[in-house]
Amino acid sequence: MRFFLDFSYNGERFHGWQRQINASSVQQTIEECISIIQGSKISISGAGRTDTGVHAKQMIAHFDVNKLRLNKNDFMFKLNMLLPDTVHANRIILVKDDAHARFNATSRTYKYYVSQIKDPFNYPFQYFLRDKLDYEKMNLAAVTLIGNNNMKCFSKSNTNVNNYICDVKKAFWEKTKNGGVFTITSNRFLRNMVRSIVGTLIEIGIEKKNIDNLDEIINSQKRSNAGYSVPANGLFLTKVVYPQSIYI
Repeated sequence: MRFFLDFSYNGERFHGWQRQINASSVQQTIEECISIIQGSKISISGAGRTDTGVHAKQMIAHFDVNKLRLNKNDFMFKLNMLLPDTVHANRIILVKDDAHARFNATSRTYKYYVSQIKDPFNYPFQYFLRDKLDYEKMNLAAVTLIGNNNMKCFSKSNTNVNNYICDVKKAFWEKTKNGGVFTITSNRFLRNMVRSIVGTLIEIGIEKKNIDNLDEIINSQKRSNAGYSVPANGLFLTKVVYPQSIYI
């Protein structure tokens, strides 16, 4: 039987999603807790890999068992009792045997939070920026990202992927009382892509780069031409979407 697990986590104290040697990861933490409940070693596969310090309001992972040792409600209760305070399991869903948390996802949405007022209590979840931002310019530039584009210029170097094409469905800024939120939805994301996009748009917002530069940056396919990579603490994976056909 294959199950999807929907969960949230605060990534501040984790060294990213992926299991690592001598470092705490979200994947390892959840695997160990499910293994205790099931009484056998369980491996999980996630919808994507978040970097060190990145958070998730919704992450999906799948795992296989012959049978859950507890009913769903008791399983979720026990799992949340075992998980640290920084991780919460939201729900468990039975899916078809070939459903895959990563490969069957049709879209993922990230949000990046910028604060322009220094607040020590929000620091772990927002990027504090003193510079005044022109949100209108940043939104005009963000339109350039929509569609099928080669996003190599926003990707970390030495990324092991077959191609750099991403189908971006949405990319926009919303101004808030204390700053702004950038939302981006795409079928896939490259390593460090969102953080370097946000950094590039911020440089446009502070007039370090021009709106017209964004087309040139994308076409160049060179990371060195794009903007800086903003800190991880403001970034959240917020939604992962799947076709209804994978559910039972």
